Amino acid sequence: MAMKKPSKDAPAGSVADAREAVAELRSALRKAGVTLPSLGLDPVSCAYETPRPLVELGRCTVETARRLTAALPGEE
Repeated sequence: MAMKKPSKDAPAGSVADAREAVAELRSALRKAGVTLPSLGLDPVSCAYETPRPLVELGRCTVETARRLTAALPGEE
């Protein structure tokens, strides 16, 4: 899967760019059969005068952790 470049309207590291990255990750995980219920943006990192958004992966069940591991390259 090719990584998307930041859009021209949103500078790299912007909240809009981070939201787009979260949506792309959610979609890719869904295709691999993995759901991270807490996946989203960390609100504290977006609250700075100049936002430095972080993606919050959150917690998951043991089953989900194993599915995620199996979906990664090199794992069988």
